[in-house]
Amino acid sequence: MQSQASRALSMVGQGLHSHPGPAAFRETLTLLLLIAANGFGQSTGQPKEVGFRESVAAHLGAGYDDLKNSRYEAAAAEFRAALTLDPRLVLQARFPLAVCLFELHRDEEARHEFEAVRREAGDQPNVEYYLGRLDLAEGRLEAAIAEFQKAATKPPFPDTAYYLGTAYWKRHNLALAERWLRVAAEADPLNPAVPYELGALYAEAGRKDEAAQAYARSEQLRQRQAETDRLRIECTSALDQGPPDAARAVCDRLFDPEDVERLTILGTLYGQHGDYSAALKPLARAAELRPNSPQMQYNLAFDYFQLHRYQQARDPLVKAAERWPDLFPVNALLGVVLERLGEDQEAYRTLHHAYELRPQDRATASALYRVALRLGEKSLADKQYAASQRYLSEAARLRPGEAEPHRLLAESYSAMGRQAEAAEERRQLARAKSSDH
Repeated sequence: MQSQASRALSMVGQGLHSHPGPAAFRETLTLLLLIAANGFGQSTGQPKEVGFRESVAAHLGAGYDDLKNSRYEAAAAEFRAALTLDPRLVLQARFPLAVCLFELHRDEEARHEFEAVRREAGDQPNVEYYLGRLDLAEGRLEAAIAEFQKAATKPPFPDTAYYLGTAYWKRHNLALAERWLRVAAEADPLNPAVPYELGALYAEAGRKDEAAQAYARSEQLRQRQAETDRLRIECTSALDQGPPDAARAVCDRLFDPEDVERLTILGTLYGQHGDYSAALKPLARAAELRPNSPQMQYNLAFDYFQLHRYQQARDPLVKAAERWPDLFPVNALLGVVLERLGEDQEAYRTLHHAYELRPQDRATASALYRVALRLGEKSLADKQYAASQRYLSEAARLRPGEAEPHRLLAESYSAMGRQAEAAEERRQLARAKSSDH
């Protein structure tokens, strides 16, 4: 299969749709989708009933899965269905719908959706990037440059500078084109499209030696992309067939301590096949190379979690949560890690936030229930009755059919002399016990 980067190379100068290297694109798109998914059901108005919320979540989940697997038509249908149920899902559904339409080359429809996102959600670098891409494809160079300049202040994709440089070159501003293409070479050093474009620029400027060097660099990177694809296929086959030691001998040819793409591919393949010990080295190095990437920190933390090394999982998750406080997967995993470490107060705070971000996630609800119940019981033992009632009431809301929260609430209310509430909790307790039989 042709890689995203080599496909980009074949389209240089044509104004067509192309993307950065595979790992960079997947990392950034995944992050954008995670951010979009977090705001689910919270944009305006009152929360919907559970059945409604879960039906919307089903469409969103299917849409994200289809999008990650390049099933753009199917993904677009799912996001449209979610928007029909709740038009407020601007970042959660309308933005990925626009991405699907972009990938399907339905440019007019994509532009309409991206502009709708900007009207509703304000300026977003990822929206500016895509609108710049559409402007560039249509030959609207001034508009494209304006969009890419805004996006470049906080680049959503590694190739943002590449497209800004390309737009300047098409406008025959060679000085600014070279400046931004050099920025692109630093931001995305393994993308063969960047030196190719620089080579074309140098050739036009009569700088033959520099052009030859840039073209040679582009070809070298293109061959490396092809080699990466081949090694990934060979590694997958070896891991599928086993045994583990023989598979590692094949897969470790992917290891390159300076190549985030290869490191991420290698660690992910090991993790997908349950070899978390082998995944640790490449994922740790990838996180070291990209310390500000929540996705890289999450990958490393998840591997530590699978190895039951919870203290080591804690640090990269805390870093990711500080930088991106509203990413659901980061908060959910951090909450469980804190629970395993016995840090119940911090676990409760983090899991409560994760639950707010995605109330339909059952694993998070279960973890929050466990922590709330323990904190409620401890507060009751310490005669902190108001705190105990707060924690235990939350536990009861999370699992209304469980007996233990009602038993402890009855005890807490009785200790405060609130006999009416204690009696109600005893009735709830009786109902919970009867339903168990």
